[in-house]
Amino acid sequence: MVSGVSAPPSLRPHSRLRLIFVGQNGLRSGWRLIVFLLLFLASAILSAKLLGCLVPPIHAWANSQPTETWNPGYALFERSWLTVFLFLATFVLSKTEKRPFQDYGLPRQGMFGRKFLFGVIVGLGAVSLLMALIAAFGGYSPGSLALGLGGALRYAFVWAILFVVVGLSEEFLFRGYAQVTLASGIGFWPAAVILSIVFAAVHFGVPGENWPGLLAVFCFGMLAAFTLRRTGDLWFIIGIHAAWDWAHMFIFSVPIAGTVGPGQLLHSSLHGPQWLTGGSAGPDGSVFAFVMLLLIAALVSRGSLLSRADLAIGRRSA
Repeated sequence: MVSGVSAPPSLRPHSRLRLIFVGQNGLRSGWRLIVFLLLFLASAILSAKLLGCLVPPIHAWANSQPTETWNPGYALFERSWLTVFLFLATFVLSKTEKRPFQDYGLPRQGMFGRKFLFGVIVGLGAVSLLMALIAAFGGYSPGSLALGLGGALRYAFVWAILFVVVGLSEEFLFRGYAQVTLASGIGFWPAAVILSIVFAAVHFGVPGENWPGLLAVFCFGMLAAFTLRRTGDLWFIIGIHAAWDWAHMFIFSVPIAGTVGPGQLLHSSLHGPQWLTGGSAGPDGSVFAFVMLLLIAALVSRGSLLSRADLAIGRRSA
């Protein structure tokens, strides 16, 4: 029996522990994603707490907000605040990983450009067709106007700005750094499925949301991943996301993901079976919403009006 011989390096405890954290490309993707989330959430939450202490009226304003409806002014402030720290966390990690910021789906040269505008048109068209189908089966009545010209213009603008920020923040959170980083470890589509499940899960506690609505949120997440793969960036799906929410909330004045808010254009109503209207979730949970998502996916798959180049994220995340 031989004694005093050290174990091979591959069997040493510290080497096995290192394999848990470090792979061929440095820190493993799962740990990098955890670092990203901790950096984002810690900086956003702690800075919000500090702001609330320094400016008590803001703290009181936040505590006074209802949970079952959207206050567009407060929602815009909150989402803008989170977006700043989302960008900051991504920027910091892009520097530590020595990758261009545009690798995470937001190239500056396409900022709110052709893809975004086309996404807005597609989103408005899809929701208009969705509501027309629900109305054709007797499930939607627009009612009368709820706002005068001045109020309509004001709320149209406020809701539009809010939902652009919502679309930007949600798509960048779930399909930006998180998608690229997780995909580098397990592949693009497994990462897309996991993040779409998480995307649906964060809507779980929203008052009015239901299972068809949550399934639609998951499917929207998968559509977003597909458009990312197909177009190379997030601008197209951000346009769809913003227009989809805006048309629901303002133009057709129906719940979006189970949520309503003040300043809707119409005294509209939904009536009929849940499969048709979506129930408490709103038209997102209608069977026709899934048809619209499939139609958008078919349009994107043709690629005739979008760039078909499989750029930064599509290739590097494979």
